[in-house]
Amino acid sequence: MAESLRHPFLQGLSKHRGAPPTVVVIFGASGDLTARKLIPAVYNLAHDNLLPADFYLVGYGRKPIPDDEFRTLATDAIKEFSRREMSPEVWARIAPRTSYVAGGYDDKPAFDRLAAHIADIEKKIGREVQVLFYISTPPSVFAPILLNLGASGLAGKHLGKSHHAKVIIEKPFGKDLTSARELNVTIRSVFEEYQVYRIDHYLGKETVQDLLVQRFANAIFEPLWNRNFIDSVQITVAEEVGVGTRGGYYEQSGCLRDMIQNHTMQLLALTAMEPPVSMDAEAVRDEKVKVLKAIQPLVLGPNGDVARAQYAAGMMAGKSVPGYLQEGGIAPESGTETYAAIRLSINNWRWQGVPFYLRSGKRMARRVSEIAINFKRPPGTLFSKDGGFDLAANTLSFQIQPDEGLSLIVNTKIPGLETRTQPVKMSFRYATTFGSNTPEAYERLVLDAMIGDGTLFIRGDEAETSWGLYTPVLDHWKAEGRKGMDSYAAGSWGPPSGDALLMKSGHQWRQP
Repeated sequence: MAESLRHPFLQGLSKHRGAPPTVVVIFGASGDLTARKLIPAVYNLAHDNLLPADFYLVGYGRKPIPDDEFRTLATDAIKEFSRREMSPEVWARIAPRTSYVAGGYDDKPAFDRLAAHIADIEKKIGREVQVLFYISTPPSVFAPILLNLGASGLAGKHLGKSHHAKVIIEKPFGKDLTSARELNVTIRSVFEEYQVYRIDHYLGKETVQDLLVQRFANAIFEPLWNRNFIDSVQITVAEEVGVGTRGGYYEQSGCLRDMIQNHTMQLLALTAMEPPVSMDAEAVRDEKVKVLKAIQPLVLGPNGDVARAQYAAGMMAGKSVPGYLQEGGIAPESGTETYAAIRLSINNWRWQGVPFYLRSGKRMARRVSEIAINFKRPPGTLFSKDGGFDLAANTLSFQIQPDEGLSLIVNTKIPGLETRTQPVKMSFRYATTFGSNTPEAYERLVLDAMIGDGTLFIRGDEAETSWGLYTPVLDHWKAEGRKGMDSYAAGSWGPPSGDALLMKSGHQWRQP
């Protein structure tokens, strides 16, 4: 109540979305993602009274952990990572229903024990429950987990009923088109597509969801959302951090796999998709797939549509940091990119001739994720450069992190006796309008999976379409080795090749 009084925009929002009695099983329960995101997400959903009355949390992992110890680990995770302080009253509602099952991911008898444990819960409460399996493990064990869920009968539990079993699969969803297809085959041998929720946490962020609202709920934007009024679109996902202790993992991934193919392409799909016929999950996902299929194959090689680079030594926050090749676990002749920039062309009626520029990198000037819609400049008949005016292009930007919100750059007259113009920024920030304690992305996504809303999840054909675009790039880079690899100083906004990608069309990167 106090929160609603402080922030009147929050008044009247629903606090219950109809999840049936649910058991959430987390595979990889002792992992970092579970501690940092999943346990706090469950706790905050409980704090907001969004969990069903009959809710149970079951951890599963190779390491034997007594139930009491797992509850202690969960308590510590909430205290350290939750957006809210630990409330003993709230945790007391979850703790007695939190348990742990130990077993290997390729251990069929352990999955049978898990099935028996869930059956005991149903017997205890006298009701059937839906089971939500969250696979938060390295991708190497995705297949054994999926196959054992099928062999134990857990995947088919209550199939055909409203509370059927569901599975959430964390990224990376494959490492190229072939592996993505193989994983989809494995999934479909065990689960129906409507049971599957491929997660990309970017889709749970408030500003990403707000993108659809801004486009389709405001008449001042949608009529302009096309080639007639938009000059270009830029999507930036920049990180300040380097690879740190994750050098071994990053050598097998690289920027294109780690950020561009998934997070950045999801932002593009929501920006460029056609209006869906409804907000039904399949209607939205149909339009996302359509626009991805309309993207033209990338031109590779010199003067192509792709640039890549590695960060070199530089300064970050006044401190000297090493280059990528000097980081631990990195091969001296590594051909793994820490920065990638892409120029995309969408061959459909709405976007023909409008370039979409994507970039992502580590050790960049600052941490920021944003979508910038650059509108065409007005005719220079009234306010021309010859007349002493230098009008800025109108730009609508959606900032996804760290400070969620949006801004619009418009030209305005400077007060005074002369007519002079200056661009100004009109901004909206979630923290200012609604308070800083907005839900984390995983809270929204876990809740949506529980109630069966797949809108913010990735469908199998969508993942394959995205990989189909980028697998030729990965194959080309692998064949080239370090040939064509550029570099950029840590703390900068990227390499010259990334800038040149835009200069060919008379554009330049916006500095967020």
